[in-house]
Amino acid sequence: MYEHLETAKNTENLKRVVIDPVSRVEGHGKVTLLLDENNKVQQARLHIVEFRGFEKFIQGRPYWELPVLVQRLCGICPVSHHLAAAKAIDQLVGVDPENLPISATKLRKLLHFGQVLQSHALHFFHLSSPDLLFGFESEIQKRSIVAVLNDFPDIGLQGVKLRKYGQEVIRMVSGKRIHGTGAIAGGMNKPLSKEERDYLLTDIDQIIDWAAASVKLVKTVHCSNLPYYDDFGTIRTNYLGMVQPDGALELYHGGLRVKNAEGKTLFDHLDYCKYNDYIHEEVRSWTYMKFPYLTELGKENGWYRVGPLARVNNCDYINTPIAEKERVEFKAHGGAEQMVHSTLAFHWARLIELLHCAESIKELLNDPDVLKHEEPAKGERRFEGVGVIEATRGTLFHHYQVDENDIVTKANLIVSTTSNNMGMNESVRQVAAEYLSGQELTEPLLNNLEVAIRAYDPCLSCATHAVGKMPLQLELVNSKGELIDKLVKHDTGEIERVY
Repeated sequence: MYEHLETAKNTENLKRVVIDPVSRVEGHGKVTLLLDENNKVQQARLHIVEFRGFEKFIQGRPYWELPVLVQRLCGICPVSHHLAAAKAIDQLVGVDPENLPISATKLRKLLHFGQVLQSHALHFFHLSSPDLLFGFESEIQKRSIVAVLNDFPDIGLQGVKLRKYGQEVIRMVSGKRIHGTGAIAGGMNKPLSKEERDYLLTDIDQIIDWAAASVKLVKTVHCSNLPYYDDFGTIRTNYLGMVQPDGALELYHGGLRVKNAEGKTLFDHLDYCKYNDYIHEEVRSWTYMKFPYLTELGKENGWYRVGPLARVNNCDYINTPIAEKERVEFKAHGGAEQMVHSTLAFHWARLIELLHCAESIKELLNDPDVLKHEEPAKGERRFEGVGVIEATRGTLFHHYQVDENDIVTKANLIVSTTSNNMGMNESVRQVAAEYLSGQELTEPLLNNLEVAIRAYDPCLSCATHAVGKMPLQLELVNSKGELIDKLVKHDTGEIERVY
């Protein structure tokens, strides 16, 4: 499996297919495939072609700027970076999670649930639902939220309103829907007001109903297309994510758990501050994105997947009742070993988490602690901090070292999509091997490969781009370097064969 991604033999005799860039994801990437004379895929690579350099340019900044500064990594999941950084700088002022004021912990969780809810709604309804509702090979005009709103107005409107509600939760807690402030070292900068709390409570029951309906929708779509959906880009992998001490699903703070493809627990309740003892990152020359792996298992066998599929697979239960009922049904889909490996099941697990967030938001809004103001906690000064959170796309690591002047001297970030890098590459290879149609390139081929990538909800550079405005080219070149066929998708959505 590993060599398909890294080294293909006799590459001078292989044909090269390029998709550049991948569309309907956050960030820029491209896919290259190498095929032999029988059109069998010998190599598949997802390249990340942007270089951001956040780990380097936050060096030299005072640590208290980090929760605001690192939000600029992304316009879709800024809250995740904000909270991971906040958890790291808590440690720099000597505050461990259990010593954080209870009101601050609950407000941070409320903020995070709003973030996960809005981001899951955005990805499923705006970016992925066109594929699932119209089919992977539907005409290009159908592949947008506008088409969903036209043909499935109730579904499209619910998706838009679910996302809007999550953004309103973020706005009430942090002051802005995008790039607000909230978490500071040792606490939060303000409580929720009674008026803000009551405003959010007004629609929460409707939001829970819509979230439950979205799970029913994705479950119906998935189970109506068996075994196709179970086989499309599916791989058997290790899974990593956080759980609570009793094994419950956890998105804000917990210990790290890893299960293998058979569902056997390899590591459990690991202190994430010691992640460096268990996870290493490999660098390869053809992409700016790294390849993390579990050190004990090695590069070839130690790669893993994170995100909704990993979290729902790994946890023992979900501590909100409606989401737990859906989790039980989801896990039953995995058969005897109780592990679901279908790459397209990321969407199913994603909406179970969305439902859990909606239920959790209601619980927190009815908790009087979110209305309390408590002074930030302080402790003994430290020079290193690690903050880990379950971001929308998976486990997110922020690790900082500072000097005696409180200036950042070293930073390491393992972004969720990085951990899914190997999985996305292998899923692309499998889909390409199944659907590549020889020398006659078709536009649906473009989308089939992208569907596999989109299932992971990748944030390829932790940056946003205008949906539907990314041109795309697909080229087929023979072993002599001669162009055999070329398709161009213009930013208008028009497909043109130019060779």
